[in-house]
Amino acid sequence: QVQLVESGGGLVQPGGSLRLSCVASGSIFSIGAMGWYRQAPGKQREMVAAITTSGYTNYADSVKGRFTISRDNAKNTVYLQMNDLEPEDTAVYYCHAYGVVSGSTNYRSTDDYRGQGTRVTVSS
Repeated sequence: QVQLVESGGGLVQPGGSLRLSCVASGSIFSIGAMGWYRQAPGKQREMVAAITTSGYTNYADSVKGRFTISRDNAKNTVYLQMNDLEPEDTAVYYCHAYGVVSGSTNYRSTDDYRGQGTRVTVSS
């Protein structure tokens, strides 16, 4: 069973920084792209940032220049460094992992997974 666990959320003042982490655990052989999404109260979920296995990144226009996504393939971990946070960044942030190959020597499956989310609140 593969699980994604996010951490690093919390309350921060405008202009502050947070670093989110997401660790994928289980009998994992490989992970494809990983990404962060967020959902603010009363709004639809939106993509924040994504990163491929080789390190190619993509960002939402609203976070370009402020957020940085990175990953450690050896640790099955993806990070989101968030700087210069704004009240509009307040949301629950979810980690996604795509093309996760897991299982055993005799049986493998490929699935997508999502974490439970970590709350980020930007307020003075």
